Amino acid sequence: MNAPTPTVPNDLRAFWMPFTANRQFKSNPRMFVAADGMYYTTAEGRKVMDGTAGLWCVNAGHKRPKIVEAIAKQAAELDYAPAFQMGHPKAFELANRIIDIAPKGIEHVFYTNSGSESVESALKMALAYHRARGQGTRTRLIGRERGYHGTNFGGISVGGIVNNRKFFGSLLTGVDHLPHTHLPEQNAFTRGQPDHGAHLADDLERIVALHGADNIAAVIVEPMAGSTGVLMPPKGYLQKLRDITKKHGILLIFDEVITGFGRLGANFGADFYGVVPDMMTVAKGLTNGIIPMGAVLTTAAIHDAFMDGPEGTIELFHGYTYSGNPMAAAAGLATLETYADEGLLTRAAALDSYWADALHSLKGLPHVIDIRNAGLIGAVELEPIPGAPTARAFQAFLDAYDKGILIRTTGDIIALSPPLIITKAEIDALIGKLGEVLKGLK
Repeated sequence: MNAPTPTVPNDLRAFWMPFTANRQFKSNPRMFVAADGMYYTTAEGRKVMDGTAGLWCVNAGHKRPKIVEAIAKQAAELDYAPAFQMGHPKAFELANRIIDIAPKGIEHVFYTNSGSESVESALKMALAYHRARGQGTRTRLIGRERGYHGTNFGGISVGGIVNNRKFFGSLLTGVDHLPHTHLPEQNAFTRGQPDHGAHLADDLERIVALHGADNIAAVIVEPMAGSTGVLMPPKGYLQKLRDITKKHGILLIFDEVITGFGRLGANFGADFYGVVPDMMTVAKGLTNGIIPMGAVLTTAAIHDAFMDGPEGTIELFHGYTYSGNPMAAAAGLATLETYADEGLLTRAAALDSYWADALHSLKGLPHVIDIRNAGLIGAVELEPIPGAPTARAFQAFLDAYDKGILIRTTGDIIALSPPLIITKAEIDALIGKLGEVLKGLK
């Protein structure tokens, strides 16, 4: 008889944890050993409400029966199939299902394994697309300050978070950045899209004038910037970006790794904001975070630009060993079925007002200087401790865990993005406990 797996490992040294204060964690580990619905179970047997959908990804909640069953069945049937020059049915079926719910005009799916890889793939596609059309001078890429596009070299180059960039030397050349959209002096405590800031998109015209439109390949932005602190696009801002990029023949890429699959109350951020880009990068909610998978969604124009060469030749020299992996495809199909069965892609719209009221009830608590929300996303910004930025929010994270809720922090901002299955009673419990945490902060 096999010995049971220990609940907590007796040696934590080997695992170098990502985006983690490793020494602090290993001195007092926080271990999850099970999950179901809205809750994690810790190694000590405590229940912790998931206020972040894992890492913005477990949109349908944990341990969903259809997804668990699909993964088990697929492992027994076809565990792996090569994606180069071979295929398997579920990869094609899932692509069709994604396009069925994508904005009109988005027609093709290229699989990756993560949001970071989706961004890298989209940037490469943008460069190759212009070259395929005889516009090889279009090599510049435009990102945005405070943007997050994963952690590969392309992603951190077009991204705009300083700590993700400063340790890694030379990044991609030919990259410029739009200003971010956060205007706290004018837009503090706004519900939904702020009124001020659409003019910030006009800076793209300055960048075009500086570099020349015929040298710019693509602009990439998150419809709503999530990982940098939940920064909302001002009213009219995204439409301005769309108009300017079309005017100059520049591709517009939406990084929908967070905003995709119901987070805002619509299928995608493009639907929610009513602006359709040329490409969309997705991951996270595609498989409910259970099996790594991402994708780039493109228009027919981008796909077809590569299809003019002789048949039998490779059109795009790019891809991954696990592109369209059978296990991931099975998880993706079951995830989309779960969303459809329970109306989860639009559930955030039904809860938006209740969520906003609960979140904004925290206004006036100690150190709270701003609150922002859209769909089932929220941010509570705290006044930093002088000389110790991030310390107050990190203490809130630790205190919240002790009180039985999981939150996420970025800088001195608390970000919330619960699974889309959350009930009104659970919203009350989540925000109520967060209020207790805030009242106790020094």
